[in-house]
Amino acid sequence: MTAQISTLGELLTSAGTQWRVYDIGRRITKIDKKQFAQIENTHVPYPYPLGNHAFIAIQFWDNQATLDPYVWFLKFPLDEQSKLIVASRDHFASMVLEALGTQLTGEEAQGKLDNNPYVYTPNANKLAAFNALMKCELKRPASQYYETVEHYFANPELQDWQNLALQGLADFAMRLEHGNNQANLMSRWTSLPEQVQSPLAAMLEHVAISTELTEFLQAQLEKQTPEHLTGSINCLRSMSGSHGLGLIAQSVDYLLDSELAEQPDVLLTVAGRGWETLTDPQRLYTFMDKAAHCTQIEGLFESIFADLVAIPMLRPHVLGLLRAQNRSETLSRAIGRLFS
Repeated sequence: MTAQISTLGELLTSAGTQWRVYDIGRRITKIDKKQFAQIENTHVPYPYPLGNHAFIAIQFWDNQATLDPYVWFLKFPLDEQSKLIVASRDHFASMVLEALGTQLTGEEAQGKLDNNPYVYTPNANKLAAFNALMKCELKRPASQYYETVEHYFANPELQDWQNLALQGLADFAMRLEHGNNQANLMSRWTSLPEQVQSPLAAMLEHVAISTELTEFLQAQLEKQTPEHLTGSINCLRSMSGSHGLGLIAQSVDYLLDSELAEQPDVLLTVAGRGWETLTDPQRLYTFMDKAAHCTQIEGLFESIFADLVAIPMLRPHVLGLLRAQNRSETLSRAIGRLFS
């Protein structure tokens, strides 16, 4: 980078843009500018690593308020401490300066970063959720698909779920406080076909839902039978973005004490969506012990361990397992495989 510009934050500011940063790897989460500066300067690790990378969405617009903001979806490698590998960030920024200069917005900028190695396309669920969230934050109307979904939930007699679009479900999830949306969702949740409930859960996991809805989903999860694996997972995914961490933790405990505890999809959902509950040493031990006992997917324990130990808030707790006394024989063997 140039001597005048040493971070992406400085690049965006010097180009005269307003900008925001979001993690889009684990859960769509806003990263404030002070924290992002600390990440860029490697003063702190990236808080939400996934697969040894930071998946970042940067939304920016010029000070003349272009109609639609621009978005960069970026993927940067992290080191073993989950800190940003600065050389990759510098490489991306130098490519931006070479392609665009400091004119980051406008028609001239369109398509010039399409082949950039740090630019990626999120999956359909993340894109739909991010688009819906941005429309809410910018106070823009929902997509053309929203009204069909809203009408579906308001009218229990309707069964034509085939007409519901993923983007409409995302818009609905981000607008639960509008009208009777939350009440309609709760009244219809148990009768939703899996083809609606599962993609809706994938949207709700990015939403800080109300305590009332969190309690409702917790109750629904505890009513599920072992045969309803997908229903249990959908309840946990849907509540995982809630601020009611204690309620989420109770649901994780319930699952870990159930017949579903060693199911790979349950273990991966807890690790991927309920990781904040695993700061409790006993819950973490129980979870990792269940993962060690799961034999359905080869290497599952190792991949979960690698995922969790990279998360800064969990790293000391996960490493503590290596020194834990009175581990089960199965967990001890699984930990031994990490070093073989």
